[in-house]
Amino acid sequence: MVRIRSCLGDRAEPSEDYTEGMSFVIDEAFLPAVLTVGPMTDEEFAKLCEEHADLNLEVTAEGELVVMPQTFTLTGARNQELGAQLHNWARRDKRGVAFDSSTGWVLPNGARRSPDAAWVFKSRVRELDPATLHRFWRLCPDFVIELRSQSDRIGTLRSKMKEWIANGAQLGWLVDLESRAVEIYRAGREAEVLTDPVEVRGEGPVEGFVLELAPVWDPFGD
Repeated sequence: MVRIRSCLGDRAEPSEDYTEGMSFVIDEAFLPAVLTVGPMTDEEFAKLCEEHADLNLEVTAEGELVVMPQTFTLTGARNQELGAQLHNWARRDKRGVAFDSSTGWVLPNGARRSPDAAWVFKSRVRELDPATLHRFWRLCPDFVIELRSQSDRIGTLRSKMKEWIANGAQLGWLVDLESRAVEIYRAGREAEVLTDPVEVRGEGPVEGFVLELAPVWDPFGD
């Protein structure tokens, strides 16, 4: 076992044998934290996530492990609302499939990411090797939504949105709970900012989808 001790900004060497597990000593006050661990196989990453089920883990294209705390309870209700609206629309639209925040994706740049909600054309899913369907898919969703909570740094999320677009996402929405704004990301264009919108209308791959924001801003409203 390799014991990794980290606070924000520290780096640690990777384990040569992930089958033995990894031990973290990270003060919650310093989360999210970044650890340098190097490349991992799907099995190694899945095992790491299983061993640290109380954390949310991603891997950057540079091989850094991003360790994030669990979602705050109220944020979980808001995130569920986002996913439910996208799922219900996808079932009616029938062109694609919606995915929740626990879904892992391996992007073309090698990063392992999990947006708060995602959508992919069924035609792209059918092109995948059937042998890989029950593993982490190596593709970028066509549409992603990220939800900013109190523990999220806006600069980090904006960089993540740009990464989604650079890796093939056609459209991305960053829903900022702090400023009650939605940032819309498209390939080759500057982000568009909507201030305190009532709804956001989909375009491109998700034309016809309308995200109603009242229950996202206030999940307990009438």
